[in-house]
Amino acid sequence: MILSMTGHGRASEQIPGKTVTVELKSVNSRYLDINCKMPKIYIRFEERIKQVIREYALRGKIELFISFDNFTDDDDQKISLNKSYLESYLESLYTMRDEFGLRDDITVSTVAANRDIFVITKADEEEDEIIWSRLEPVIRKALDAFYEMKKTEGAKMKADILEKLGNLEGIIEKIKVRLPAVTEAYKERLTSKIKENIANLLGEDFEIAQSRILTEVAIFSDKVAVDEETVRLSSHFEQFRSILNNEGAQDKNQVGRKLDFLLQEINREINTTGSKVTDAAVASLVVDAKSEAEKIREQIQNIE
Repeated sequence: MILSMTGHGRASEQIPGKTVTVELKSVNSRYLDINCKMPKIYIRFEERIKQVIREYALRGKIELFISFDNFTDDDDQKISLNKSYLESYLESLYTMRDEFGLRDDITVSTVAANRDIFVITKADEEEDEIIWSRLEPVIRKALDAFYEMKKTEGAKMKADILEKLGNLEGIIEKIKVRLPAVTEAYKERLTSKIKENIANLLGEDFEIAQSRILTEVAIFSDKVAVDEETVRLSSHFEQFRSILNNEGAQDKNQVGRKLDFLLQEINREINTTGSKVTDAAVASLVVDAKSEAEKIREQIQNIE
């Protein structure tokens, strides 16, 4: 299955006391890079969230945002008094008042300024599981939307790449058709040159000269032969299509990387063809082939 590395997903759900919204987006990246942004008291769930995301993506730079309506940082915190400390603290205050004749302004607000009298406890493990059981379905709902967008974009890219691959194959076929004419043109140029420069020396030995011409043409034909390159290109094209059309489960070896490697091999064969054949028409076709291959490369950079 062809999946795009770019995608977007969003989901909102009501959970007790608040509304949670999960939104994520991704762009191209060589590896999987996940960045989670959420209220700090939910940071403890970050690794769980990343593990869920890994079920939906193999590559890409992903940013996930979790926000809450009617939310405060103390939503899952409990506050109680450290009574033994408070009693000792108040006793010390009274002693200061009585022994040093200080004005008595001991009030709840002044005592509360000492944060050590409070004990702040986070949700315990059991409460964590309850929170996660409410948060995870919203995350997965956003990821489902994210994944569907990746599939939709991937299908469009697949169609475009197949079209460009067909164009590239057509160009290579034109090169193959042109090659016999290249050899024949060389033969005509060589014959014309010999007739022009040494016609007065040929005389009755003209047949020997014709034999020499055929030998030179055979050498030239072998030099410009690109049968090996075109056969390998045909094989690469077949593999390329096979990968694109494989609707099986995506494995750990990402499709995008496989196609990128295969395209490097295709470019290598095209370059070799261009270096072997110096014919102007073939050179023009090689440029067209490189241009089409570059268009394909740009597309597969977006494939996961």
